[in-house]
Amino acid sequence: MPKLIVLGTAFAVAGEAQENTHMVLVGEKSAALIDCSGSPMVRLKQAGVDPQSLTDLVLTHFHPDHVSGVPVLLMDMWLLGRKKALNVYGLDYTLDRIEAVMEAYNWKRWPDFYPVNFHRLPEEDLTPVLETKEWRICASPVQHMIPTIGLRIEFPASRKVLAYSCDTNPCNEVVELAREADILLHESAGDEEGHSSAAQAGEVAENAGAKFLYLIHYTTDVKQHARLVRDAGGNFNGPVALARDFMELEF
Repeated sequence: MPKLIVLGTAFAVAGEAQENTHMVLVGEKSAALIDCSGSPMVRLKQAGVDPQSLTDLVLTHFHPDHVSGVPVLLMDMWLLGRKKALNVYGLDYTLDRIEAVMEAYNWKRWPDFYPVNFHRLPEEDLTPVLETKEWRICASPVQHMIPTIGLRIEFPASRKVLAYSCDTNPCNEVVELAREADILLHESAGDEEGHSSAAQAGEVAENAGAKFLYLIHYTTDVKQHARLVRDAGGNFNGPVALARDFMELEF
């Protein structure tokens, strides 16, 4: 049964109990990491996921709290003897910069480096990203400070749907990504440029007809956590909870 493991839930400033927001989809024959921050090898192992089982890496946007771990991940898998290719998906803006970072590390001169295949996504609504027997991922551009995508993940066997807003102002694109979704993971960093408050996340979930709202990308100040849930619940008629590091959602 495919599952999503949340590897981090913090906004840009991580804490001892919360790593920056990223997650991994785990299936029988494939695993897709969604964003890559902190110490990815350590985080994956703590979640019980073999880093060498990764088949795909989806990068939502080029901000450090979402992509800072990419060079370490690529290097460590090489040092541990990886041979199979890794597929990396993202917008041109994102992948151009990832390639530039790796060029700064002179990675093409690392001997016997495994293939890394970059798949560039157009900035179009519900763009197909990747499809396996266990899931289908589509992306839409959302409203952040730089080009950014949110995701809709459909699980054909269970007919379940998961949506992830990524970092964004409240917008119709996320409403459509989350249309009738079983679970919406929506950021709640605050009502500021390129982000959403918990109350706004609740509005998006309600407008989308989502069944369950998990808040993610939120403050590490535990004194504010109960308020976040209350604020979202004030605008959403369904259940609301905070996503937690290492939380598992089965589909």
